[in-house]
Amino acid sequence: MSGGVDSSVAAALLATSGLPVVGVTMRLWADADYERGEGGCCSLDAVEDARRVCARLGIPHYVINLRDQFERTVVGQFLEAYREGRTPNPCVRCNETVKFADLYRRMSRVGASHLATGHYAQVDRGGQTGVALRRARDQRKDQSYTLYRTPSEVLSRCLFPLGTLEKTRVRELAAALGLGVAAKPDSQELCFVGGGDHRELLARELSGSFSEGPVVDQDGVLVGRHRGVPFYTVGQRHALGLAARRPDAQPLYVYEVDRARNTLRVGPWSSLLRTGCRISRVVALAPVPGGGWKPALAQLRAHAQPTPVSWRLFPGERAEVRFATPQAAVSPGQSLVLYDGDQVVAGGEIEVESGEEFD
Repeated sequence: MSGGVDSSVAAALLATSGLPVVGVTMRLWADADYERGEGGCCSLDAVEDARRVCARLGIPHYVINLRDQFERTVVGQFLEAYREGRTPNPCVRCNETVKFADLYRRMSRVGASHLATGHYAQVDRGGQTGVALRRARDQRKDQSYTLYRTPSEVLSRCLFPLGTLEKTRVRELAAALGLGVAAKPDSQELCFVGGGDHRELLARELSGSFSEGPVVDQDGVLVGRHRGVPFYTVGQRHALGLAARRPDAQPLYVYEVDRARNTLRVGPWSSLLRTGCRISRVVALAPVPGGGWKPALAQLRAHAQPTPVSWRLFPGERAEVRFATPQAAVSPGQSLVLYDGDQVVAGGEIEVESGEEFD
């Protein structure tokens, strides 16, 4: 329970249905900045909100200290990815290593039958292929993208009570139940940046591991200087620090972050377009027929529209994906999740922005 409206209503729906429910809040912060959090899901205020909701529902509430695990596997990986010029997705990592790994193990040890959260997703246990992860009914809030690394054996013991509800209905239920968080705004920032800019965290934690470098255009011509590759990502247009250009010139975007050469490459919007990519650390949540190209829908970012693709698996948890239409800002480090309709089939991390075949 994060102290927000979603997890609060999820707990309420289960408790009012007669199930024995225990509220658990994970302590993930590591310093005073995280604790302040300006109402985010890692702040002290959020813990108190969760505690008050549990008191209202008449269920026990516990706080579990997962600070070291979170700092090592989520924040540490986040910093390392930016150091390498990649764009990580810490929510995917947190779900994989903390919420549906460490918390799941603790749940099993104390004899709890299921782990319930306020995620907007659905678990289908009635299919011929076993448990399936599906999109939520509210497509605008769907979070199946961030859950794709959850193993099927864990999904089989997960409950997502909000999967069939619209967000407006969730807030109505919170108000009707008197939970006190009905109007609480959704958290929009990374939970561990203390309500600030993640670049402040990068500057503090990666100090000494980056340096200024060149910004070049598609022809290799020097057009500016950057402050360090960790502060930039593919698709970025603002805060490039480039000299003023002619009024009729096209805007420039980062289309490649070259960590090895400490160089940013920039170009017009068309330079961002890719016809395909490779992904690694591939996991499958549904049977994947062997050999040949397979059709699917691919989602490249948490709230991006799915796009038709063809894809094929390779040994070593790798896959190649070809887009039916070129896609912009295909960022190494981000997740690409493959769907068959509304069912998650597989997913992995974008490694190279190329449709070329594997060696």
